[in-house]
Amino acid sequence: MTLPLAFSPEVAKARDAGTPIVALESTIITHGMPYPQNVETAEMVEATIRENGATPATIAVMNGRIHIGLTADELQELAQAKDVAKVSRADMAVVLARGGYGATTVAATMIAAHLAGITVFATGGIGGVHKGAEESFDISADLRELSETAMTVVAAGAKAILDLPKTFEVLETLGVPVIAYGQDTLPAFWSRTSDMTAPLRMDTAAEIACAQITRTAIGLKGGQLVANPIPANDEIPADVLAPVIAQALEEADAQGIAAKGVTPFLLQRIFELTEGRSLTANIALVLNNARLAAEIACEMRKQAK
Repeated sequence: MTLPLAFSPEVAKARDAGTPIVALESTIITHGMPYPQNVETAEMVEATIRENGATPATIAVMNGRIHIGLTADELQELAQAKDVAKVSRADMAVVLARGGYGATTVAATMIAAHLAGITVFATGGIGGVHKGAEESFDISADLRELSETAMTVVAAGAKAILDLPKTFEVLETLGVPVIAYGQDTLPAFWSRTSDMTAPLRMDTAAEIACAQITRTAIGLKGGQLVANPIPANDEIPADVLAPVIAQALEEADAQGIAAKGVTPFLLQRIFELTEGRSLTANIALVLNNARLAAEIACEMRKQAK
């Protein structure tokens, strides 16, 4: 079977030229914010990657194909589409078979990028172990995907609404390198620091690129998570966020929100409770991750020569 991949002209040109490419997810477009702010943010992230020497490849499922890179018209189409599925490993093939729209999560974006030969992916924050997972077993497929698919994923850590200690414990069990960029503590999404010591630290894009190349060369499957702290001027301190997150979690539990509905509900309530400050921080950290991812992709290309 021919792979159902559709490359945008920009990405196809970069592939032919052998220049660096950075994958981007599409759930931030369809499930992260309203139109037209979702398009404006996606365009800013793509522009940031170009400014730092790489080509952006926003990934989405549209009309039975995995799009690796979106044209301006396709981005508008996706941003305004209704009933877009939030696609992960479990349902990606089903959405493709039905010919529907699917926004890719971290796991699905990793799978698609790997099929396209892309090795670096920038996102906001990964999914992980939800609070109360010892009863609900609600654990994101992102964690296992990191252990299976060779990809350097640049994120501001895991989303702060999660059980962060358990999330990083699972990543350790799965053998996923978690690398804090430029500091000794793990960032916590909207907050630069946490009370968790980083298992690994690297200070340059060149080191990070070399680590993934070496991992693949010695036969270790899977990728690595680069935990990149949000810029200091844009962060929301953890002590400010803690009661807000606690309130949002209590409301989700009281309303019986579960499974794939949990994260969108919590992010929306935190947005409301912080009067929009969480979304501003979210945009800042995604742009920061895009910058670092582009630098890593450029280094990987340089070191592969």
